Amino acid sequence: MNILRRIAEAISALAMAAALPGCHQIDNHRLPVAYVNLQFWTAADWDIWGVTGAGQHRRFIIQELVPSGFPYPASATTGLGGILLCSTYLGEPVAYDLACPVECRANVRVFINENSEAECPVCHSRYDVFEKLGHPISGPAMEQGYGLEVYRVGPGVRGEYMVVSR
Repeated sequence: MNILRRIAEAISALAMAAALPGCHQIDNHRLPVAYVNLQFWTAADWDIWGVTGAGQHRRFIIQELVPSGFPYPASATTGLGGILLCSTYLGEPVAYDLACPVECRANVRVFINENSEAECPVCHSRYDVFEKLGHPISGPAMEQGYGLEVYRVGPGVRGEYMVVSR
């Protein structure tokens, strides 16, 4: 049932996108620049702290030591509001800033709601983080064309297993 709903939403989103003028773009660089550097040194670290299966998500907020017990090195930074690390429905890792781009405040962070969407607790904008790279799907973010800030996730150049970076 959930898959059918997602297919229907995807078709609806495509129809809406086709109806928009060609110049309509999603602005996913609205937040103030904040450094991002989160390292997973081994495959075992990734298996413990990363996202290893489709539809998984985890939050990293260095100022609050979230998740508890994560070994943040001195060089770690987690963006403006923190990092939302997700695994798409195809199992590919993606990362976003937790700060809502409508609110633009470090302490207003999106959360994953019961519909598997990122939602802002203040403006109630919703974003698709598992299929559409943080694109808005409702609320003021949709009206204004603001998407979540997207970060790079991939193998590190200094021997790290995976790195989240700007």
